[in-house]
Amino acid sequence: MSINNKIALVTGSTSGIGLGIAQRLAAQGCHIMLNGFGSDAQIAQARSSIEAFGVKSGFHGADLSKPAEIEALMKATEGQLGPVDILVNNAGIQHVSPVEHFEVAKWDAVIAINLTAAFHTTRLALPSMKARNWGRIVNIASAHGLVASANKSAYVAAKHGIVGLTKVVALETAQTGVTCNAVCPGWVLTPLVQAQVDARAQHEGVSVDQAKINLLSEKQPSHEFVTPEQLGGLVVFLCSDDAAQVRGAAWNMDGGWVAQ
Repeated sequence: MSINNKIALVTGSTSGIGLGIAQRLAAQGCHIMLNGFGSDAQIAQARSSIEAFGVKSGFHGADLSKPAEIEALMKATEGQLGPVDILVNNAGIQHVSPVEHFEVAKWDAVIAINLTAAFHTTRLALPSMKARNWGRIVNIASAHGLVASANKSAYVAAKHGIVGLTKVVALETAQTGVTCNAVCPGWVLTPLVQAQVDARAQHEGVSVDQAKINLLSEKQPSHEFVTPEQLGGLVVFLCSDDAAQVRGAAWNMDGGWVAQ
């Protein structure tokens, strides 16, 4: 079955990884509900980039730390575009601190947006997917869903949790036309990461290109960033018929990070 005319909800999709995934799905004929934060101009530009593929787009600015707003997002998607066929849980935030100094509010926010939100979107999308006997749930985890780094306790806990949730949902849907898988990216050159690279270049007194290599060499053996477009290509594959028996996978696209 082609994914042409399928309805895809991608959380955290007004920029970066989420927008890259949304654009790749749109290129395959999916109608896209965008979600995230940004100025009116940024959101309009994101929607325009989706509609350039001849598909419909919608936008809902739900705060994914609030279950009531997630429910509103799901209802808005169905009302504007139709029942969700493809759910991509991508939204995430980060906070870096040693455990003993980690702010409780920051912990709660990271867990809420990176993990609990995916539970809510999944529980709300599954009944309709099961009724139609077709659905794709793709959770954007991280290399940190498979391995850890110091000072990222909440993020690593949430991403390990999302991999676990993925496996459970895959087992519960194993004899249906619904699949659930996780994608685990390494370093991706998003605007947020570019800001880190620029700051590092200034701090270390090196070129931006050298700062990129310095950053990547700590974790990513390829010394190359993963791109949002590459991640989008993997998501498209996981939504295809060829991936109908890929269930409960945690697929790392990380330049060799977790192979070490």
